[in-house]
Amino acid sequence: MNNTTRSRSAADIADWLPEDEDFWQSTGKNVAYRNLWLSVPALLCGFAVWGMWGIITVQMLNLGFPFTQAELFTLTAIAGISGATMRIPASFLIRLAGGRNTIFLTTAMLLAPALGTGMALQHKDWPLWAFQLMALWSGVGGGNFASSMSNISTFFPKRLQGTALGLNAGLGNFGVTTMQIVIPLVMTVGLFGSYGGEPMTLMKDSGWIFGKIVAGTPTWIQNAGFAWVLSLVPLSALCWWGMNNLKTVSGDTGSPLVAFAKITYLYTLAFVPAIFMLYLYLPKPTGLGLISMWVAIPLDISTSWRLC
Repeated sequence: MNNTTRSRSAADIADWLPEDEDFWQSTGKNVAYRNLWLSVPALLCGFAVWGMWGIITVQMLNLGFPFTQAELFTLTAIAGISGATMRIPASFLIRLAGGRNTIFLTTAMLLAPALGTGMALQHKDWPLWAFQLMALWSGVGGGNFASSMSNISTFFPKRLQGTALGLNAGLGNFGVTTMQIVIPLVMTVGLFGSYGGEPMTLMKDSGWIFGKIVAGTPTWIQNAGFAWVLSLVPLSALCWWGMNNLKTVSGDTGSPLVAFAKITYLYTLAFVPAIFMLYLYLPKPTGLGLISMWVAIPLDISTSWRLC
């Protein structure tokens, strides 16, 4: 049996026969598991960046940011709805753009909300919409679940797909727990020295799973965003150099730049209805407060589905 036939670039595999036992044992198994073990940490970081606003909003209250509790909790709502919406275009991305192209770009895209959130959190005087924009962008991490799962399923024979998807989803979802541990920890240290900005003083007692953080503690809340850069940069590089596009699944992706344009276009289409529905749902001054969540979410999803 011939090894995988490469096309266009070393990352593109033209022939993929996971149900053929000889192929699987000689070539397919190593390639499939390499893609799986790169997919897991990428998905983990996606969940962490998507879910980080649940921790950040509480700490913004404890640090005295000049927003009401209701205003701050719009950040978690925005991230949640955005992430749910992004799963619609993400479910098409593997066939349109290729697995390696998609996982690389959507992982690298998380650098924008990670860096942007870190910069915004250094400025208490910035308007609420700046933080809401970062929460919206964090939704890319929620969308990554759909593309990650559809990508991994194509690498494995049917008898192993359940195991592979279970590992990918189960360990990837550990990003929520990782975020709950990492963010309170990195906020107590000047992780990046003078490059990471000045600390703020905690005005109310806070805590994390290992204990209490007392009022008066210097707090680098910006590290809640910046910390993920340390994993996202090497992960993006590893996904680019270590993952593959299966041409049996994604036959006409075009060049990587064309594939990236497809991904960007579909995500842009999905952001438009998400922003509009959030504007109708969220209370003033952020939005109009005209419809309930139970109306906004179905409308958002149905509109995004039609556009994509």
